[in-house]
Amino acid sequence: MEKKRKISIIGSTGSIGTQALEVIEKLQDKFEIIALAGGKNVELLKQQAEKFKPKFICHNSPLPLEGEGRISTRGTSVRNSGEGYKILTGTEGLEEICSNKENDIILVACSGKIGLKPTLKAIENGIDIALANKETLVMAGDIVMEAAKKHGVKIIPVDSEHCAIHQCIKDINQVDKLIITASGGPFLHKSIEEMKNATVKEALAHPRWNMGKKITVDSATLMNKGLEIIEAHHLFGFDYDDIEVVVHPQSIVHSAIEYKDGSVIAQLGLPSMHIPIQYAITYPERYEGIKSKSFSFAEIARLDFEAPDFEKFPTVKLAYKAGKLGGTATACLNAANEEAVFAFLDGKIKLYQIYEITKKIFDEHEVIKNPTIDEIFDVDSKIREKTKNYIEKLNQA
Repeated sequence: MEKKRKISIIGSTGSIGTQALEVIEKLQDKFEIIALAGGKNVELLKQQAEKFKPKFICHNSPLPLEGEGRISTRGTSVRNSGEGYKILTGTEGLEEICSNKENDIILVACSGKIGLKPTLKAIENGIDIALANKETLVMAGDIVMEAAKKHGVKIIPVDSEHCAIHQCIKDINQVDKLIITASGGPFLHKSIEEMKNATVKEALAHPRWNMGKKITVDSATLMNKGLEIIEAHHLFGFDYDDIEVVVHPQSIVHSAIEYKDGSVIAQLGLPSMHIPIQYAITYPERYEGIKSKSFSFAEIARLDFEAPDFEKFPTVKLAYKAGKLGGTATACLNAANEEAVFAFLDGKIKLYQIYEITKKIFDEHEVIKNPTIDEIFDVDSKIREKTKNYIEKLNQA
């Protein structure tokens, strides 16, 4: 009998986490879930725990789980005798999960900076990572990749674009260029004026992907693609000048690579996150999993490509600049953009102001080269506060 792969999911109640559990349910004879960690959606986390029977669950809610008794806010385990799992809380709980060497792989699917330290903890313990958390590499890519190399840990990307590149590469030394595709989002064929006056509802109406609100807005401004360029640089070790973005509205070609001889290898598939999630957690094996339908070239009929409009989507150029500067430039970019996106979702600013605010904060940042993790988090905190204060002043003007 094939040995089950032991897995924990950080961010099990989010979009990637819930889809990962759908994949695991389909492949339940191949996985054993060690731990599930969610955010404030405690009710969904409880439902997941009842269904998948993990040994640990971790939540970030200030309220205790119903019927479990007292819970330490410092992440101390508490046995829930009724359900048979231990309950952890907060960042300490996440790090405890990621220190458990019983894990074969940990899927880091939470959003935000909270994923960074647990990821590093898992790497220190020699546990492979299926990575769906952008901030981990955008904020501290040099530190994370160096740690992975030191501890012999594999980092398998979950994002469809990076997963596609990972599948295409056979000999990385023969690759000349990475080609990352972008759907173009809901404003691909809209004017700059229409973007400037876009509502939150319009920005969240992604034509191809069903994602969380923050990442959907990033896709509308193409900042998502800018962050993916930074991730690709760290994951695959390519110079920024050798990472190209091409707009592909159908989202069938998820990314491609160009070899030194001019051959281009692309990975194609229906726009479903189940496929890259499954590839990342089963790598290097492949199994029949969740498929909405078989891929048909005849039904797709045509594939369109075009260069990105950097005048309409200037966020991509800003990301290239941040990546080339290195150090804390990317952490600054990420923090300022995220706070601006939250302000847009709260109705405090317009869509196009996300870029304008992010650029202003970014241009004023004094980059720290070769920062420590503590310095990165300090920059992140200060930039967020500065961005929020600036937005507040804009609203008072």
